[in-house]
Amino acid sequence: MNIAFNKPFLTGKEMHNVAEAVLSGKTSGDGKYGKKSQRILEEMIGFDCRVLLTTSCTAALEIAALLLDIKEGDEVIMPSYTFVSTANAFCLRGATPVFVDIHPATMNLDLEGVRNAISPRTRAIVPVHYAGMSCDMDQLMALAEENSIPVVEDAAQAIRSSYKGRPLGSFGAMSTFSFHETKNISCGEGGALVINNKDHFERAEIIREKGTNRANFIRGSVDKYTWVEIGSSYVMSDLLAACLAAQLEEIDQVQNARMNAFDIYMNALQPLAQRGVFRLPATPAYNEGNAHMVYLIVEDRGTRDALIEHLGHRGIKAAFHYVPLHSSPVGKRYGYGEGDLPNTEDLAGRLIRLPMHASLTEAEIHCVIEEISAFYEQARTEAHRTATPLAS
Repeated sequence: MNIAFNKPFLTGKEMHNVAEAVLSGKTSGDGKYGKKSQRILEEMIGFDCRVLLTTSCTAALEIAALLLDIKEGDEVIMPSYTFVSTANAFCLRGATPVFVDIHPATMNLDLEGVRNAISPRTRAIVPVHYAGMSCDMDQLMALAEENSIPVVEDAAQAIRSSYKGRPLGSFGAMSTFSFHETKNISCGEGGALVINNKDHFERAEIIREKGTNRANFIRGSVDKYTWVEIGSSYVMSDLLAACLAAQLEEIDQVQNARMNAFDIYMNALQPLAQRGVFRLPATPAYNEGNAHMVYLIVEDRGTRDALIEHLGHRGIKAAFHYVPLHSSPVGKRYGYGEGDLPNTEDLAGRLIRLPMHASLTEAEIHCVIEEISAFYEQARTEAHRTATPLAS
């Protein structure tokens, strides 16, 4: 048995699109497929947003930091339970990350913690929509507006997720998405910057094009282009966009397969969860998720590691997730330490991610469930044996 943790989904149109892009002679950025992908994303997210494809979600976050003129001495509020890019994008500009604990029910920012973290130096709040779920966005946006602080949504995992029927990624001044091979929609490496505040769009184009006004030159609004702002090379190649367009056009197929797999998991795991041996992901009433991830919150770190090992020996790839940023070597340089964010530290040590991708079969899911059940049955047998005294 060999059940992969992740397997990028292929629609069958990727190679055709890539070949067409190569034969067209236009393989650099903002070609036919780049424009097509941006248009699909703009229609998907709505609210008159503008989308720019980037080389990664990391790149999109870096553009966001530049657009907000983040500088040394500024503070940016974010969860510690996130990928390093969330912090790096702002630290590169000299800002200090202000890590806030997560709410145990949603794995997202604890809003009371956000309120307490706001200071005169706060320049942005970055919610991370973990596993395609969000915190209460009404409350977060009200808090941000009350303090005149822009919100940048890290929606790397949240394509096709929504809050009260509104797409995640449409709330903040800007948001970022990932198309890494581990995401629901993938082109290997890639991302997108979603701009919901039109005042940022022209500068975003400039920053993305190495700090030049090349986009204006292509549109014919200037007779030459030149260096006008600090920027970098953030434009996605049309070869990658060709793959992305194939995926975006079939997003319903991808999402239906993932949602079906997610539902099978939840139904089959429910009996064990009701016994209290682990906790399943919670979907708040205000969220509609995207089946990005299936995870369990088990009793303790030892159980997590033992279950991952048990599954691995049987050819099933499972994994824990982030090492909290505040407890990392860099986090400690910013003055953080163990015990600062108790929910984050506790849940990070108990979370295990199960295989999840659009090609996962029902039979494979039931194999995973059977091995999880066998693990807990073995643990229960051993506990009973230990608790039963030997006969004299």
